[in-house]
Amino acid sequence: MNDSIIFALDFDGVICDSAVETALTGWKAASQIWKDMPTQAPPELIEQFRVVRPMIETGYEAILAMRLLYNEESIADIYQNYHSKTETLLDEANVGIEDLKSLFGETRDTWIKNDLVDWVKMNPLFTDIARKLQKLNVQSTWYIITTKQERFVEQILKANAIELEPERIFGLDRNMNKVELLKKLLKVHPNKKIVFVEDRLPTLLNVLKTPELASIELIFALWGYNTPEDKALAAQQALTLQHLEDFLTL
Repeated sequence: MNDSIIFALDFDGVICDSAVETALTGWKAASQIWKDMPTQAPPELIEQFRVVRPMIETGYEAILAMRLLYNEESIADIYQNYHSKTETLLDEANVGIEDLKSLFGETRDTWIKNDLVDWVKMNPLFTDIARKLQKLNVQSTWYIITTKQERFVEQILKANAIELEPERIFGLDRNMNKVELLKKLLKVHPNKKIVFVEDRLPTLLNVLKTPELASIELIFALWGYNTPEDKALAAQQALTLQHLEDFLTL
């Protein structure tokens, strides 16, 4: 085992292609708040969600994104005015972020309880990622750092025969952002090389702005949820840009 390198991996957009499931859960939850929305999400809105997915940091935001798409907001408008539009929705519905987090998790729990097989099918891993993680279990020490609730990560890993101790999954439940979690990892593993793999550029830029994290190697996952503009900007930063096939050979 190469314990000199510690891998910290984001989950959605690095390990798991969860965009469709996130959109569907967001729609199911949104339809509980806004009763004018039909029970079934139109397929074209699911496809549009995939385009706006890079805007989303935490899953519960899918509730707001699906509402905006249902309201026929253009993708360009959503990108330009995302925060003001979501704030307006929160105000109009008189709900808070904690309410949305709870509703999103409960909606997922209900889906899992009613049809686990279908839920797992909607959360496929990226090609050959399962084999890569099974190799990491033998070769190195690795963690998941995600904004997803930990129980959902555990379900998906288990369904794909990937073993990872629950204490190595740092999720939404910790109430810590990724910068804070990486600082924690540095304390747990002093004098070790830490490699952080993330598909969301704003997250990596926050790490770059944090002097205490300067020793961490940052990999921008080009196969994940990011835009052509993100890729162009990332190329100008102190980041390693990788395609999936390159990551698999690390």
